[in-house]
Amino acid sequence: MALKNKHYPHLFTPLDIGFVTIKNRILMGSMHTGLEEAKSGFERLATYYAERARGGVGMIITGGIAPNIEGSSGAKLSTNAEAAQHKIVTDAVHNADSDVRICMQILHEGPLASNDICVSPSGIRSRISKFTPAKLSEDGIEKQISDMVNCAQLARAAGYDGVEIIGSAGYLISSFLVKKTNLRTDDWGGSYENRMRFALETVRRIRAAVGDEFILIFRIAAMDMLQGGMSWDEVVLLAKRMQDLGVNIISSHFTWHEAAIPTIATMVPRAAFSSVTGRLRKELDIPTITSNRINMPKIAEAVLARGDADLVSMARPMLADPDFARKAKQGKDDEINTCIACNQACLDHLFTGQHVSCLVNPRACNETILNYLPVDRAKNIAVVGAGPAGLSFATIAAERGHQVTLFDAADEIGGQFNLAKQIPGKEEFYETLRYYGRMLELHGVDLRLNTMVTTDMLMGGGFDEIIIATGINPRTPDIEGINHAKVISYIDVIKGQRPVGKSAAIIGAGGIGFDIAELISHSGCSSSLDIELFAKEWGIDFDNHPRGGIAGVETVITKSTREIYLLQRKTTPVGRGLGKTTGWTHRITLNRRGVNMLNGVQYLKIDDEGLHILVHDQPQTLNVETIIICAGQTSQRTLYDELQEGGLNVSLVGGAYEAGELDAKRAIDQASRLAAVI
Repeated sequence: MALKNKHYPHLFTPLDIGFVTIKNRILMGSMHTGLEEAKSGFERLATYYAERARGGVGMIITGGIAPNIEGSSGAKLSTNAEAAQHKIVTDAVHNADSDVRICMQILHEGPLASNDICVSPSGIRSRISKFTPAKLSEDGIEKQISDMVNCAQLARAAGYDGVEIIGSAGYLISSFLVKKTNLRTDDWGGSYENRMRFALETVRRIRAAVGDEFILIFRIAAMDMLQGGMSWDEVVLLAKRMQDLGVNIISSHFTWHEAAIPTIATMVPRAAFSSVTGRLRKELDIPTITSNRINMPKIAEAVLARGDADLVSMARPMLADPDFARKAKQGKDDEINTCIACNQACLDHLFTGQHVSCLVNPRACNETILNYLPVDRAKNIAVVGAGPAGLSFATIAAERGHQVTLFDAADEIGGQFNLAKQIPGKEEFYETLRYYGRMLELHGVDLRLNTMVTTDMLMGGGFDEIIIATGINPRTPDIEGINHAKVISYIDVIKGQRPVGKSAAIIGAGGIGFDIAELISHSGCSSSLDIELFAKEWGIDFDNHPRGGIAGVETVITKSTREIYLLQRKTTPVGRGLGKTTGWTHRITLNRRGVNMLNGVQYLKIDDEGLHILVHDQPQTLNVETIIICAGQTSQRTLYDELQEGGLNVSLVGGAYEAGELDAKRAIDQASRLAAVI
């Protein structure tokens, strides 16, 4: 009998599902990367997945692959030639670790497919889709089922250990299940028994085609966050029917893409939805998978220990750290590069047609392009600035074998991350700073805090290379009265160095402006740290599970006691430039708190009466006690200019290179790429 892992006994217990054993309970969940459609993309995918297999995961589920053209926004599997491409991936994973199972997700996007021949049960266009789908005829339904069966057979031929059939999120199968998207009056619509028919028939035929010894996972919308969504009884009935048809594992999914409730953003508490899976698990005799905002081993272990699931799906955490499972098994949690659920380089990229990567790990999906190889000759390198760019460069360069000295005038590492972590809902930045702190120790970086670096110090320090990562200074806009006593910077607000009055105007509605509005409109505990409070703010009933999890539930959010104005020069909607997958959540939150968001603003002057502005050319005076400047940044590069004049080998990274809107994704990526080649 195998010994229990002393660090995480539940997480590293094998799971026997009869004909195959999954070596641990860590599942790399499905995430499309964009590589599926890229030139030489399958070779890159193979390296990407193989690295996670070597990193110790028990099972991998690929990004979604469509069974035909009409169900696709990109990659499909419908021919033998396409199956040969997939075999590159499965061979790489099994060669990396023969005990790792890899399943392909069959994703028929239905009404959400980005093409003009998309299909659905009733021809109803989703509010988030560009295209109106065609209503499926009886023959059309038969074709879709046959194509999914063919896709599963090809997946088996390609070497996959199984498939996951996605029946959630607003894709084709789930659009049959819900009344609001299935208005049919034939045998495929009407009663719930009929609305289940498409899902059940698809799975029945797939099981018959692939045989018994092939993993079948069905992903169910356990709580779809949809008005008019599935009831709890309907969820349970569907799961039990799937179990009867020979599905091996039920994977629980939460929300449809068009639902206006966050489920994966950093503002969502860790493991917020696992109790729903736990309730469903009690109804079944087969294993269940839970997911969403589970990003550290202790969270996953607790989920399993409570009996909420049999497997824990973590997709983005495997982008952030391919060795997540190995480090957890060894009890090296402090070395895990934690997913902070920012979505900036993963989902925001995916939904804007870019290749997926990771803000905290730019190597993700770039494993064939970006590698940190040992150096031929170690250099003595100085890095000035211990913000995101400086930390990234210093740790990677030291890992490669360079001798690195990292300077910062502050008494702690982190730079702008030390501001970000103070914003309610962004507490995950503490994890990133913990990780960097450990990497500095592990790779022997000489860290010198509380050190104001001078040109003479660097010129006389014997350094072969100098990296300037001094970041930014807040930009001071040219407004009459800008030095008035009412005016303070966003840094003063976050650090609590200047009080904010009962009324405030925020100049600038970029990411920082929204953060400041969140901070000063907020009171009490951060809902990202409290599942019950989060549920109240977003109108979710975890205890009673009404239809969709939200039917009849009112949101309970405290209006701000301050009168707040969030101001933007552009005439576009306020917040339009925020992340595609998270920006809407911030806009909703501030609206509910009563924050006034104004666009088309011109700033005239500041005086004792307040802030004088034009709003769409109409004059207005905001009689506020405090005016907070969030009007962009300028680069700190004086030191760089002086060193260049002195003839030293000096480079700029991060905000010192390009200020703009603060962009940790760009800063870390740039610094990582420089550290990889220096």
